[in-house]
Amino acid sequence: MNANRKEATVTHYEHRLMGCSSDEEPGAGTMIFPQIGSHDQAVSNRSSEFIHRYFPLTNVNSWNDWRWQLRNSFTTAEALSRVMTLTDDEKNTLQRLKNRLPLRVTPYYLSLIYDSEPGAPLRRTMIPTSGEMIITEAEKADPLDETGSSPVPGIIHRYPDRALFTVSQFCSSYCRYCTRSHSVGKLGHLTKDEWEIAFRYLEEHTEIRDVIISGGDPLTMNNNKLEYLLSRLRSIKHIEILRIGTKIPTVLPQRITPQLVSMLRRYHPLYLSLHFTHPDELTKDTRRACEMLADAGIALGSQTVLLKGINDNSSTMKDLMHKLLTVRV
Repeated sequence: MNANRKEATVTHYEHRLMGCSSDEEPGAGTMIFPQIGSHDQAVSNRSSEFIHRYFPLTNVNSWNDWRWQLRNSFTTAEALSRVMTLTDDEKNTLQRLKNRLPLRVTPYYLSLIYDSEPGAPLRRTMIPTSGEMIITEAEKADPLDETGSSPVPGIIHRYPDRALFTVSQFCSSYCRYCTRSHSVGKLGHLTKDEWEIAFRYLEEHTEIRDVIISGGDPLTMNNNKLEYLLSRLRSIKHIEILRIGTKIPTVLPQRITPQLVSMLRRYHPLYLSLHFTHPDELTKDTRRACEMLADAGIALGSQTVLLKGINDNSSTMKDLMHKLLTVRV
């Protein structure tokens, strides 16, 4: 397809948030319009080129707004085809995602893969292919049997002294290898009443000293809701450690703002389990996000998944680990 035709077409694509799992999502039910303004914040050369090609009426300040990124996420084959050349296999698979893990990629992350070759590592983690449709008899929708260890909605209590609290089923981008694909992107947020039931369970089980806040991705919630969650958990005396599982610094680094970091640092000891899979994810933007979190005294680790054809060789994994250490992960 002619690049100029792609540019002309995609300018009309700044759209209402698609595929919302709840009206509580930032930007849900709103319309995003092209904005023209000053470029007060810097972006990488790659992001700048992507903006110029596919969001030419959008300014850098909008690009750096995490809510804008969510509102303009790519959720359909039609949208993707406006900015990248999909293979027949990718096109066909995208039409078969009904009742499966949906498609969602932030503009930021798509800027890293839109011009990549089929089979490129980052592309494979986000764009579904037919291999995803192959399910053997040995496979289960819930491979970790988390539902079997869930005494109340949102709580997974498998190990005596720790519990997992899945506060949302929404992510800014959906990884194709997600072990919670049976629920993520399909179920909505927990209700306030369900949160309170979960809090009561944690209060009653005094053996729990460590709570992992997960989802979906907890950092897609707004600061007020996230702080309410952290403050309620911190008020439970026997809970010593709070951990947040998130891929946000990798796929939506714009979410890591001074306001968010300032709030998070009030709840130490706080740990963030990040999710990096490949050295190419260590961009200027992700580095900045990790450094802001580390400067706030938040301990960072990476839950790196070993993925065939993506990072399953020693040189790639070594490069990733070395780069993560440079940003204190």
